Amino acid sequence: MASEIHMPAPVCLIENTEGQLVANQEALEILSGTKNPLVVVAIVGLYRTGKSYLMNKLAGKNKGFSLGSTVQSHTKGIWMWCVPHPKKPDHTLVLLDTEGLGDVEKGDNQNDSWIFALAILLSSTFVYNSMGTINQQAMDQLHYVTELSDRIRAKSSPNSNGIEDSADFVSFFPDFVWTLRDFSLELEADGLPITADEYLENSLKLKQGTTQSDQNFNLPRLCIRKFFPKKKCFIFDRPTHRKKLGQLETLHDNDLDPEFVQQASAFCSYIFKNSKTKTLSGDIKVNGPRLEKLVQTYVDAISRGDLPCMENAILALAQIENAAAVQKAIAHYDQQMGQMLQLPTETLQELLNLHRACEKEAIELFMRNSFKDRDHLCQKDLAAQLEKKRDDFCKQNVQASTDRCSDLLKDIFSPLEEAVKQGVYSKPGGYRLLIQKIQELKTKYLQQPNKGIQAEEVLQEYLKSKESVTDAILQTDQTLTEKEKEIEVERVKAESAQAAAKVLEEMQIKNQQLMEQKERSHQEHVRQLTEKMERDRVQWLDEQERILAFKLQEQARLLKEGFQNESKRLHTEIQNIQKSMEKPRKTCFLS
Repeated sequence: MASEIHMPAPVCLIENTEGQLVANQEALEILSGTKNPLVVVAIVGLYRTGKSYLMNKLAGKNKGFSLGSTVQSHTKGIWMWCVPHPKKPDHTLVLLDTEGLGDVEKGDNQNDSWIFALAILLSSTFVYNSMGTINQQAMDQLHYVTELSDRIRAKSSPNSNGIEDSADFVSFFPDFVWTLRDFSLELEADGLPITADEYLENSLKLKQGTTQSDQNFNLPRLCIRKFFPKKKCFIFDRPTHRKKLGQLETLHDNDLDPEFVQQASAFCSYIFKNSKTKTLSGDIKVNGPRLEKLVQTYVDAISRGDLPCMENAILALAQIENAAAVQKAIAHYDQQMGQMLQLPTETLQELLNLHRACEKEAIELFMRNSFKDRDHLCQKDLAAQLEKKRDDFCKQNVQASTDRCSDLLKDIFSPLEEAVKQGVYSKPGGYRLLIQKIQELKTKYLQQPNKGIQAEEVLQEYLKSKESVTDAILQTDQTLTEKEKEIEVERVKAESAQAAAKVLEEMQIKNQQLMEQKERSHQEHVRQLTEKMERDRVQWLDEQERILAFKLQEQARLLKEGFQNESKRLHTEIQNIQKSMEKPRKTCFLS
């Protein structure tokens, strides 16, 4: 089970001090402490519209986010409250309450635009809270949505025209929920009852005309329609008498209007059931550390005077996590090899087979924990480290075998060496006795287990080091004729040459096995990379299909409403999506 965090009260996530936005270190540390997937709900709206009350209800509390009871904005910056998700086990619900928009005391609404943009970027569900009905004044107050394309970049490099399609934003924008407070109208159209969602859709209808007034009317509606595929609306009656509004934190449900209580309950139930896990492009589920990095990246960009870029943020996140994925894969490889490898191995192939199995698991682990590995740099780093690990184990195997064989030869042949020193074989007929004894001891050595891959080579090196002693005993053996001595010398040379050829053949076989293993490693990396790319492409195509369906639906709606020019612009976006889906993806082979 992933780690869970418990916060008794909200903390400021992004401070707004004298017009400067700064990420709060305490809040970032809290985020870094949970590995749970996050459902992030942000609420935005004019100050003094009751945003904080709804967020407290989502947290299951009456108190928490500051409600205030005056015409001043109480919440400054963006505040965060992390609570266990009430409906999704092993998920954390992150509630973001934002500074009230339009606070006259601020004078400059520049920060309002950034607060709005950050709420969009960080959330999986975006709640816009306003008072009364959806009229032109409400739309005018939502002008921040018309500035989103000037505040946020989806890609580090836009298309050839320098313009980003709305499809680029749709892929990562949150679901949109409009909450209407103190709603006093009857929900009906043409004398027939309608739902709150239908009321929202009717309110987003465009007006025919080409005047500046018409364009001002249509622009926020067009932005909401093209940026947010999933839209939901909730209406709320006034919770209680105006004089009691400042006491909401202390009032119980039975002190509030029953309709309001039911409406608030319906809102919370919808959020709990339908708000999605925060997900980045590529189906990357956001957890605490990932949200922490996104906050830092976006706020730093704004502080530098740059536009927050979704693609750059994901790549910065990927760079950190992919490097960690390499270390995680290497640690797994080391653990598995440490548990299963017993040196020395009897054959090199035995070691290589074990390496291949552990390497395969390590690559699989890397693939599961990595994403957007640009130019496959981290995978290449993993491949290089695994290759070095394999070579190191091969060297250790050689050394372990050499040490084992040297110790065996010392134990087995030391009595013979001592006998030679004592002159036991320096007598007539001694040479044949020596050769007989050497053969016996060689047989004994070869019968010993666990010698490893250096058994023959170490034996031949030992025998060669003793050739001068053996030859001296041969030459002084008076029972042998000169001819017999010459024959024996030639026999020893031939035997030595045969043994050297055998050692050379074994070395060539080992080199061939190493070359074959290197190729298998390369092919394993390519195979797993190709499979991952195919999985990513299937997921990407599914995402594009959803965006395409939304765009086609919106295009049909525009045609029905008679907006030919807007429909043509949307048709261009649809064509771009279709063309991108037709392009074949290249399979990259590691160099």
